[in-house]
This record gives sequence, C-alpha cells and structure tokens, in this order.
Amino acid sequence: MKKQRQNKTKRRRITFSFNAPKAGKVYLAGEFNNWDPAKHPMNSDGKGLWTKTVMLEPGIYDYKFLADDNWMLDTKNDHSRLNCYGTLNSLITVSP
Repeated sequence: MKKQRQNKTKRRRITFSFNAPKAGKVYLAGEFNNWDPAKHPMNSDGKGLWTKTVMLEPGIYDYKFLADDNWMLDTKNDHSRLNCYGTLNSLITVSP
C-alpha cells in the first residue's frame, strides 16, 4: 500500500506592531481570530510600541488594532480594503 502524502499548510509566525504611546490597552483583531480582540491582547514595551506574535496559515487577512476602544488601521501597512461598515481594514498576506 502506497503511503499518501498529506497536504499540510504550514502556519507562519507573524509579528504585528503598533505605535501608540498614550494607549493604556491595545488589542489585535481580524479575520484570523473572528474579530475577537480579547483573543490577542498586545504587549507594550513601556515606550509606546505594542507587539503581538500569532501563528497564521497562508492567506490574506483583514485586521485592525483596538487601542483604548478605538479601531485603528496599521499605519505602517499601505495595504487595505473597504469593509462592510464603510471604513478600511488593513490587509496582510501570509505566504505559504
């Protein structure tokens, strides 16, 4: 019997960062976590830079940051698209 090859997609480690020196709390939310900011609270370096590393499968994902209850685009990312609320979401492409 021939052993079948499994087509496994490799998840990649992706680090998001957001500069918000005055923010008390920042969360990462997007299609990869069903827009649930509680799933990915970001970590502060104490100087205003917030980061979060997540494991994502290859694909294109919409996302935003939630800084003190305000939805924010990723200002370091020029890729965005219109969402169903008439505002923009940032986009990230994860390569295979």
